[in-house]
Amino acid sequence: MMLPIIAVVLGLVLLVWSADRFVDGAAATAGHAGMPPLLIGMVVIGFGTSAPEMVVSALAAMDGNPGLALGNAYGSNITNIALILGLVAVFSPIAVHSQILRKELPILALVTLLSGLLLLNGQLNRLDALILLLVFFAIMGWSIFQAMRGRGDTLGVDMDAEMGAKAMALKPAIIWLLVGLLLLVVSSRVLVWGAVSIAQSLGVSDLIIGLTVVAIGTSLPELASSIAAMRKGEHDLALGNVIGSNLFNTLAVVGIAAAIHPLEVESVVLYRDWGLTMGLTLVLFLMGYSFGKKQGRINRFEGGALLAAYVAYTGYLVSTIIAAA
Repeated sequence: MMLPIIAVVLGLVLLVWSADRFVDGAAATAGHAGMPPLLIGMVVIGFGTSAPEMVVSALAAMDGNPGLALGNAYGSNITNIALILGLVAVFSPIAVHSQILRKELPILALVTLLSGLLLLNGQLNRLDALILLLVFFAIMGWSIFQAMRGRGDTLGVDMDAEMGAKAMALKPAIIWLLVGLLLLVVSSRVLVWGAVSIAQSLGVSDLIIGLTVVAIGTSLPELASSIAAMRKGEHDLALGNVIGSNLFNTLAVVGIAAAIHPLEVESVVLYRDWGLTMGLTLVLFLMGYSFGKKQGRINRFEGGALLAAYVAYTGYLVSTIIAAA
């Protein structure tokens, strides 16, 4: 039991570190290639911070652990909204200025609804995977189009400042991109082995481990980048990280995992985990869109409510682990 715990801890530490290096290298390389800052923020960084979830879920699917693959994806979505945005809003209320983000919020809600419809029959086959991936690439194309024509958007201004603060020469950028990618795979392999071993030792499903330890660990890059954005007053960047990550998790992470190995879905995933994800996504949409107002806002009270929801959900999952031990 001790060796799997060490594997999970070391895997998570290396995973977070390598993901940070990978995203920084990818963003700097894209900048040297002439990509606009807004496009880097929406595509490279917004989706790149979900690289840990993608690699972990893909490896879990290859190993025949569908619960870990799904738990990692939906657990990360719950963590992103309830824990990360809740925590950020408690310390500094989040004002949503970006018109692009206000367009992405309803898209995220529709994508989450689509994923629930695909779960209804208790499985995710390769046709479902194809649907998710096609929608993902369509949204990627839309994001690129929006970024190219939205140069004056506040998200682009935030990203421009962020890129200036993290300037990196091309050669080290490429090196960190490749090293980060390699270490992502290695650390994810160690993490998946440790997580599955712990689940087997405790007699709980790998779904529960994926929803708790693994989901929190793979969401640490989003937490770090959102806290950094909050300290600089870049609220749109903090929210953009979460929206981009959740879109990537719901479509690409789950889609790639199901394409590798069709996934059997426990009924509890639909009514508990997807249900909470859908509820939180709708709440985020209502908070961030603020109908009739020029900008949305997530205040401290709403942030506290999100945190309370996360604590209650995680507490319930932990109680199931204790009951099974």
